[in-house]
Amino acid sequence: MTTSPGAALVAMRAANPLVQCITNYVAMNVAANTLLAAGASPAMIHAAEESGEFAAIAGALTVNIGTVSPAWVEGMVGAIDGALAAGRPWVLDPVAASATTYRRAVTGRLIDLAPTVVRGNASEILALAGGGGGRGVDATDSVAAAEAGARALAAERGCVVAATGAVDFVTDGVRAVRIAGGSPLMPRVTALGCALTCLVGAFAATVPDPFDATVAALTTFAAAGELAAQDADGPGSFGWRFLDALAALGAKAVDTSVLVTPA
Repeated sequence: MTTSPGAALVAMRAANPLVQCITNYVAMNVAANTLLAAGASPAMIHAAEESGEFAAIAGALTVNIGTVSPAWVEGMVGAIDGALAAGRPWVLDPVAASATTYRRAVTGRLIDLAPTVVRGNASEILALAGGGGGRGVDATDSVAAAEAGARALAAERGCVVAATGAVDFVTDGVRAVRIAGGSPLMPRVTALGCALTCLVGAFAATVPDPFDATVAALTTFAAAGELAAQDADGPGSFGWRFLDALAALGAKAVDTSVLVTPA
């Protein structure tokens, strides 16, 4: 890494990037609050009539197919076209990519539009790499089982791939790291994974290297999870404590509280 996660967090907060988040109905509020707590500015713009125009204004675009529909797909494609034309990074979150024929078709269409980063759970990454499946939105594969597929997918598509779970794996096909941290409560709070995708977009908007940006976002997220879990009684109190922890995080805590190791 050329930029430490802590330094990346400082740079992101200083820039306060505007991030266009096309995400699902369940995640919108959580994702917006996560970006605000981290120091970025969210915009939930998805209509095809304006999504492409807005993408040129935003610093980055994130696309999540959680509650996908035909109208939303056209908004996604329009936003991606706008982001690419303006030279903006964009992040794909292939929620339940292999669950249905329709989702497989949508995911295939979107990944052909050259995402900067793909962020998903192990089963979603394996599905994009040609295997795996999952159970709806839930992963049934381990991150370790997805590492080879993530490397192959990153090399084939020329992007950064992040498979997230108890230990995250990030690769650009050449470099790779594992990130160990966070809390077991995180998967028990709806939409936190979707919010993480939006946070990757915030870092990608301000850190030139997409690999460094992705590692920084995942490390920051894990550090906030560890801090929030210290006083949480369960998933309910963890949710609001996570936002407070994210807002309170400093660069030193990000760089020292989460283990990032070469893979």
